[in-house]
Amino acid sequence: MTPTTAEDFPRAFSHLWSARDASGLAALMVEDADFLSLTGGCAEGRKAITSLLRDELAGAFNQSRLVTGKIRLRALGPGAAVLHQRFVLSGLVDASGRDAGRVGAILIAVLVAKPGGWQAISLQFSPVEA
Repeated sequence: MTPTTAEDFPRAFSHLWSARDASGLAALMVEDADFLSLTGGCAEGRKAITSLLRDELAGAFNQSRLVTGKIRLRALGPGAAVLHQRFVLSGLVDASGRDAGRVGAILIAVLVAKPGGWQAISLQFSPVEA
């Protein structure tokens, strides 16, 4: 599910997040991508990113949902862009399985156009004030 346009990237990310598809999320990134997760976990390369996401999606984010908010897309030139996508993340659970409320999050990605679609070379998914 590689996005055909940079504008489609957040929708693909949200869809794969809802499906708890760690491999699909990692495939949104180039093979040697850098990733910073909501929990502060860092991973380099698709294999490590998949592993980190698989663990996180099986834990506190197991029932989470993303609602898209404001988007800002800046072209860096032909075939490159920086994406800022705000989300509200709900359905979080704490260590005892209770609802942990909702948080704001922002996805910041440096995107490049590849033959199969747009991918991130660097992606940061961080909590922010809702």
